[in-house]
Amino acid sequence: MGRYTRCITLLLLLSACGSQKPLTAELAPQSLKAVNLEETISRRDEVMMAYSITSYDARNKPVAVVNGGWGVEPMATGQQANLSTAQPISLSVPKNGKIVASLVLIEVDDYAKAQQALEQIRRIHNVVSLPASVLLTATEVLTPLKYVTAGLVAAGVGIRLLDRVDSDELLGQSSIELSEQELRARKEHIFQVPATFSGRHLRDRYAYELHYDIRLKTMKIRPKTQ
Repeated sequence: MGRYTRCITLLLLLSACGSQKPLTAELAPQSLKAVNLEETISRRDEVMMAYSITSYDARNKPVAVVNGGWGVEPMATGQQANLSTAQPISLSVPKNGKIVASLVLIEVDDYAKAQQALEQIRRIHNVVSLPASVLLTATEVLTPLKYVTAGLVAAGVGIRLLDRVDSDELLGQSSIELSEQELRARKEHIFQVPATFSGRHLRDRYAYELHYDIRLKTMKIRPKTQ
């Protein structure tokens, strides 16, 4: 009888482990404030935001990527951006793998080109694509800008706006890398990620305060796939 009980207990434990629900990570921009502006003549910046989530499997091989974008919006000193149109993106976390969430803030010089780029990004919003493996090799030192650019290339939108971003246009970039084990070990289901972007362009200084969340869900979300 004791042996039978032990077998039942073992089967229940194995069943519980096997039925562990997959995790989904969601990136959601929360707030953006212009503390100081780069443009002293116009007294405003026009900015856009692009962001992505890339997943890696247990062998550190890129599996999937989703993209999102926001803007182009004028910002004045002390202004809080309206992020109501900054839609979240979500992606499943591979078993024993990890996700990398990345975000860049860009000052727009060519409004028309930036709007065209954002329209293309919105068309593939939250569409799961196979990553551009060449750009996402495990041995390469990747910046958030490279992650976001690789995600857009993988989605096939055919834009090169982010490829041409230089140090004067890039106001800031941020990334967070989270493993499945780390995500499951946490009691909180929201990672609040603060980022302060500041710098100098010619004689002007600029500073932006940004917050975005990484939310964890056990109910699997199924974004559209290409």
